[in-house]
Formats: sequence, structure tokens, C-alpha cells
Amino acid sequence: MQFVRPLPGYLIQRFLGWRATTYQENRAWYRRLAASGQHPRAMVISCCDSRVHVTSIFGADEGEFFIHRNVANLVPPYNPDGEYHGTSAAVEYAVSSLGVAHIVVLGHSNCGGVKGCHDMCSGLAPELEEKSSFVGRWMDILRPGYTRVAHLHADQIMPALEKEAVLISLENLLTFPFVKEAVEDERLTLHGLWTDIGEGGLEYHDPAQNSFVAV
Repeated sequence: MQFVRPLPGYLIQRFLGWRATTYQENRAWYRRLAASGQHPRAMVISCCDSRVHVTSIFGADEGEFFIHRNVANLVPPYNPDGEYHGTSAAVEYAVSSLGVAHIVVLGHSNCGGVKGCHDMCSGLAPELEEKSSFVGRWMDILRPGYTRVAHLHADQIMPALEKEAVLISLENLLTFPFVKEAVEDERLTLHGLWTDIGEGGLEYHDPAQNSFVAV
């Protein structure tokens, strides 16, 4: 592993600061978490985007959320083909092993992954059409969403497509037999959210209105 290097100094200093303050002040709590295992009430599927800070948005403590992050907070359809499926594995573990009561899909404004899907589908990013593009093949999940919003005015497409990423993920979650069974047995509920990074806003999908509503 000759290319692996020690942590940058600023990360080491931040760790030492956390260890001396937050950890020391809550040492009993951390030891209890370590000894008793995790028992999160909810799974949150959010984007990798560094601006989306799930625990800060909801004021969550350690052990409260089982968080999975990927590009554009997408969930693929159920596909047990024996290949590598990180998101599907996280969903399976959350539902079947941890028994979470809620799965929250959290989309956000100015999503780079969603913009990549838009550019790919509109012919502006041919490199993402290449079979070798991991991002392009991942964003194929969102292609049906692009079709549904392509008719909108230019300034409406991106926010609508970001919300389509949430809706398609919710639809795909129900293709997992263990998710569908848990929902039908009322052991699990699904929730779709979208946050506006710049304005600090939060919207939730209301099935009754078939739209996103401000919290």
C-alpha cells in the first residue's frame, strides 16, 4: 500500500479536539453505544454531497440514524443477480437485521448527480453515455424521471428532477420483497424529503396531493 499516506494534519487536530472535548464529556454514552450495539429508528438515504448534513438537519445524536449515502440519493430496483449492490445491501440490512421503523429518502437542491443525469439525457454529456462511466450507469436509474419532467420550463427542470430522484427511489424500494412486506404489515413507513441547501428549507412528499409540501 505504498500510495497510502498518513492523515492530513488538520484532520488529526480536529480528531484530537473532538477526543478531548465531545468524547470526554460523553464517554459513558459512547461506551454504552459500543457495548449495546446500534438500534436506529430510521434509515436515511441521502446524497454523497458534502453540503447535505443529515444529522445536523434533524439534530440527531450518534446511534439514532442508519445513514446510507450515494450519488443523488438513488435506490436501484431489486435485482438479486449476485453482483455488487451497496445500496441494496444497506436497505436489506436496515430492514431485515436492524428492523428500522422508517426509511427516509432525502434529496436536495443543486445536486451534481442529478445535473449529470439531465446533461446525459439531453445530449450535453456524451461521456456519461459510455458503458465505462460508473456515474452514467448509476444515473440510468433516474432516466424515467427525466422523461417525466423534460417538458417543463428550463428553470423548473432541475428542482423537479431532484424530486423525481426521491420518488423513483421510493418506487424502487417497494420492488424489494422484504420492504414491501414490512410496509404492508405496517412495520415500516417510507418518506420522501427534499431540502433546499441555500434557503434551509425542507419539503416532504404528500401522496394525497401528489406533490412536495413545505415543512
